[in-house]
Amino acid sequence: MKSIIVVNPTKVDDLEGLRTTVAKACADAGWDAPTIIETTKDDPGEGMAKDAVSQGADLVFSAGGDGTVMAIAAGLAGSGVPMGILPMGTGNLLARNLELPLTVPEAAILALTGVNRTIDLATSVKNDEDTKTVFAVMAGIGFDAAMMKDAPEAVKAKLGWVAYLISGAKHLRDRSIRVGIKIDDKPPITRHVKSVIVGNVGTLQGGLQLLPDADPEDGVLDVVVLQPTRVIDWLRVIGRLVTRAKREDSELERFSGKKIELQLRHHHPSQLDGDPQGDAVKMVLECVPAALVVRVAGPGAGAKA
Repeated sequence: MKSIIVVNPTKVDDLEGLRTTVAKACADAGWDAPTIIETTKDDPGEGMAKDAVSQGADLVFSAGGDGTVMAIAAGLAGSGVPMGILPMGTGNLLARNLELPLTVPEAAILALTGVNRTIDLATSVKNDEDTKTVFAVMAGIGFDAAMMKDAPEAVKAKLGWVAYLISGAKHLRDRSIRVGIKIDDKPPITRHVKSVIVGNVGTLQGGLQLLPDADPEDGVLDVVVLQPTRVIDWLRVIGRLVTRAKREDSELERFSGKKIELQLRHHHPSQLDGDPQGDAVKMVLECVPAALVVRVAGPGAGAKA
């Protein structure tokens, strides 16, 4: 059995240590020693994943953060070759939502001995461009994207996801943005928002359920529209997430659909799976059902198989 590790070298301090750890897990599971392919600035992983498929890999490890997972998922989409996630980023949101281990040795063992789970992916088209970008976790425009854009890599490396909280505090008083939201064939609605987030999964760091009904196997995307105007409004929204209350009001609304179109008057920051994607005035987001195979824990091991 052949495995290939697609690794983001900016996220790994000890590449040989990673190789040794995964090689041991492979040997214990009866697999061949893994091959390592490094991502580049020009290709964050999609091309490497496609190459791994063409080389006959039985399993492709993603070693990096959510951006690396996103790129490798794009390369593996529709191939049937499973992805094993070695979480090494700030958020590791797909791993968290799939209840995967967050340490490399345990994650490697699970990927080699676990079971396949087929999940949805999603695509994003920005500003009527021709290119569709695949994502696995969440897309956003407004506050959340500005927060991620302004979180310095050095601070993220030192403080982890706390760096996003520091960055987010700077944007709490940002002006609301006017956005038209069209879901499937329903009439469009208009909102003045701080942020619109569209998710394939719904849980953030710390177990906060931003989209409590999101299921990566249901064939739809879930949407949350955040409209707080004052700091006290933000505190109420956070309290609602902490208590997992599903109540909706003028500060927080939720929707779902297969295709979500966001139209703005002016350009604002956008993000996919935590990676800034530049400013957007329009985003079209669509669910791609049953697109990716991921290795997860088997029945009775605490994760859905």
